[in-house]
Amino acid sequence: MAVILGVDPGLASTGYGIIREAGGRLECLDFGVIKTSAHASSGERLETIYSVLSDLLRTHRPDYAGIEGLYFTKNVTSAIPVAQARGVVLLALAQFRLDAQEYTPQQIKQAVVGNGQADKEQVIQMVRVILGLKAPPRPDHAADALAAAVTRLHSCFGR
Repeated sequence: MAVILGVDPGLASTGYGIIREAGGRLECLDFGVIKTSAHASSGERLETIYSVLSDLLRTHRPDYAGIEGLYFTKNVTSAIPVAQARGVVLLALAQFRLDAQEYTPQQIKQAVVGNGQADKEQVIQMVRVILGLKAPPRPDHAADALAAAVTRLHSCFGR
């Protein structure tokens, strides 16, 4: 049995998804987003992400983690807050001695849909099917985090 955490870092909204694999069956344990206030300072927002993620790590005790990594963008200003959130996520994972791997959006799409150029709706629908969810996971950041967890599962167990 393995518990896997997926994370889609962002300063305004960090997605998380926690899945369990047991005997070839996949189960979604939890998913959602860590929202931060636009009125809070950057430090306060990062502290919120760290605190909530640490609580999730204590509660679910994952064995592995998959993170949607940064992709290069022309707008460096918008990439900086995401990089800051990513740093806080990596710190929390390191403090819990988690084996974390980062994946590009294309790698995640390839692992989940079988097509590295898949659109967001295709990813969301495949996550729903793979995890046996009754409804598509929302919001998008949570679905992306679940997809990162599924990708980590594939790389751990060669599924």
